[in-house]
Amino acid sequence: MVLSQVGLRLSPEKTMTVHIDEGFDFLGFRIQRQTKRGSNKAYVYTWPSKKSLSSIKAKVKAITKQGTNNPLSSLLRQINGVLRGWTNYFRHGVSKDSFAYLHQYTWLRVVHWLRRKYRRANWGWLRRHYLANAWMPEQDGEVLFDCRSVQVTRYRYRGAAIPSPWAGIEEKAS
Repeated sequence: MVLSQVGLRLSPEKTMTVHIDEGFDFLGFRIQRQTKRGSNKAYVYTWPSKKSLSSIKAKVKAITKQGTNNPLSSLLRQINGVLRGWTNYFRHGVSKDSFAYLHQYTWLRVVHWLRRKYRRANWGWLRRHYLANAWMPEQDGEVLFDCRSVQVTRYRYRGAAIPSPWAGIEEKAS
């Protein structure tokens, strides 16, 4: 086995063997084989796992739960950094639906924060002052990051075209 030649061992507590049709979570992605809609061919899909989606939702919630003393631009700056990093990490999977869901969740959290900050303001006033630009919260040039605008680039399976890093190990060991 290649691992023993390199001096590595598998830990039984950390190692789990599952069928690809059941799927598994790895580095925040859910990896699973499914049949493509409209055909009988099966493909391996990767998308953000439920755990990673709930993690980013918890971060957005924690940021919007902070007090309302700071201006909206400060809140947007904090949220935008978190959203940009998360969407750039997960843009290499089937993530468009997750990005749309995250955008909707974040928008609702920011609007809820605005309603708490300006308790006596009616919806029309809030919309005119903070949601004028295509319903995106904005203040002092700082606009809520639109997760849906991230370009998703899928990994193309190359099969045997990928060179194996262990190709020469067996020859050297002999």
